[in-house]
Amino acid sequence: MAHDHSHGGHGNQANEKALWIALALTGGFMLTELIGGLLSHSLALLSDAAHMVTDTAALLIALLAIRVSRRQADARRTFGYARFEILAAAFNALLLLGVAVYIMVEAVRRLMQPPELQTGTMLAIAVLGLVVNLIAMRVLTASQDDSLNLRGAYLEVLSDMLGSVGVIIAALIVRYTGWTPADPIVAVLIALWVVPRTWSLLRTSSNVLLEGVPSGIDPQAVREALAAQPEVEDVHDLHIWGLTPQRRLLSAHLVIADTLDPEHGDRLIARVNELMHDTFDISHCTLQLERSHCTAHPHLHPHDALHPDHPHGGQA
Repeated sequence: MAHDHSHGGHGNQANEKALWIALALTGGFMLTELIGGLLSHSLALLSDAAHMVTDTAALLIALLAIRVSRRQADARRTFGYARFEILAAAFNALLLLGVAVYIMVEAVRRLMQPPELQTGTMLAIAVLGLVVNLIAMRVLTASQDDSLNLRGAYLEVLSDMLGSVGVIIAALIVRYTGWTPADPIVAVLIALWVVPRTWSLLRTSSNVLLEGVPSGIDPQAVREALAAQPEVEDVHDLHIWGLTPQRRLLSAHLVIADTLDPEHGDRLIARVNELMHDTFDISHCTLQLERSHCTAHPHLHPHDALHPDHPHGGQA
């Protein structure tokens, strides 16, 4: 059964361009915000600056992931390198969680010993950061649904945008009321907002790396759809996983009647492939057809299942 092995090269090129633009914006602003946070003694601004640092690293990793995932399959990586993007997404999620923990710990210290804040510097840099992040978000918005890797980069920039809004609010509160706890409180709120979204990204990427069933697929429904085929008497060794959330794969053994001829077996395989693609968005199926008498004789080699007289029959 022929498979479509085109995996969106043009999409990857567009994603890479978006990442380069976002990287130029965030990387160029990162040093300004970091220095401004140190000069103004603002934890909220330093929190945003820390996210900008992780943004820059995350975007670089995301770019590297796209470059690596574009490499063709070889003898050692027979499915190619697409899953490198999932590793990048998981790393970015862990990086963001680490930053969130640091901000919360530092916020407690700042509440106990509040420093003197330079609200003018805070406000100016936060407004500039907001503009930069809004532009970067606009660039990445169209690409975030294309891959988990881009989704991770988008979440990084989104958290920074909210961080800039938080810094502006904190600066205005401190400037006009003198209530300095507003700064670390806003920093904690930023961190708490990021954590559940980051956890979701980590959970999704971990499921892919652990070869779990992709989200939205009911294994029992797949099994029933396979078993409902007129030629199929039983289904076993069913496995469903994904190289990425968008590239879903399936392998299964289908038990068929002893009297089914090879031509009907080929038509069954073609029909099942079409069914899996149209109903469950599974793009790659590996199906083993077994004669019903073979299930009672486990010593028989699986290749003998469809064509007992042919050493290479039975696998599609």
